[in-house]
Amino acid sequence: MFTHADAMPRLAPKLAEVTSQVLFDDVWQRPGLSQRERSLATIAALIGQARPHALDFHLRRGLENGLSAEELGELLTHLAFYVGWPSATAALEQLDAVLTSQAE
Repeated sequence: MFTHADAMPRLAPKLAEVTSQVLFDDVWQRPGLSQRERSLATIAALIGQARPHALDFHLRRGLENGLSAEELGELLTHLAFYVGWPSATAALEQLDAVLTSQAE
């Protein structure tokens, strides 16, 4: 999520703790939605808010949680009508970078 992976625990250790314990160990583990569904919802929210640093992390996580490149492309197409072309195309560039880096 961060350019420097150690920045959060080093600069804001309590934030790192609650992110890990509350967000990822509790909220993301609740039974109401699958990890895949949570990734889809999170990616959509981040695209709508234009949060590129968090989006990079969650695109990777979404792929790990079973989302395909095709599904993510379809999500971007759908969201373009709701969040705007600039946000969707910026996210498309990020998705391309993520997929390219994983292919290398």
